[in-house]
Amino acid sequence: MRSWWWMPCLLVLAGCQTAPTALPTAEPRPAAECRWEGGGLGSEEWLRRALTALEQEGFVIRHTETALGLVNAERTRTVPGYGDFYDRERVGVFGGYGVGGGSGGLSTGVMIGFGGGAGSFTRDATRLERVSLVADGDWVRVTRDIQVIDWQGEIRESRSASDTDFCLSLRNAMTAIDSRGGA
Repeated sequence: MRSWWWMPCLLVLAGCQTAPTALPTAEPRPAAECRWEGGGLGSEEWLRRALTALEQEGFVIRHTETALGLVNAERTRTVPGYGDFYDRERVGVFGGYGVGGGSGGLSTGVMIGFGGGAGSFTRDATRLERVSLVADGDWVRVTRDIQVIDWQGEIRESRSASDTDFCLSLRNAMTAIDSRGGA
């Protein structure tokens, strides 16, 4: 007996696939201080000031596009101790204990030693902070996001970080730079 009925079912189910009702947005939304008027300065002047201010804050410039008025920068920092506390390979500083069994039996044991391996040196996470600035002549807009990546390369935390403190600090640093290129 042939199963001819599965073809109409597949066509019906294929019609159920739809696009999302709304596109993803940044959560939380960027602060109002992350957007300000250009104040008569051209986009190239804002880009030059942004490059100087971001480099002074320890950012590495990854991409610039003067035709679009765009600057992308990032900086990384090590986050010591940001790991899984319940990692199975974790052993105490002075030893550990265990209960286990196999083949129907039960066994216990105690391990005595000093150390714990080099886990604290090799398993630190990395905090990646990315900043994008767009200056189109009339407006300047800043966005920032932060990711925490563990030692295995998995993203543990990812969030929008376009907050008031960062944007005001960057704006003040950019306006403090004079038009000749110095601070």
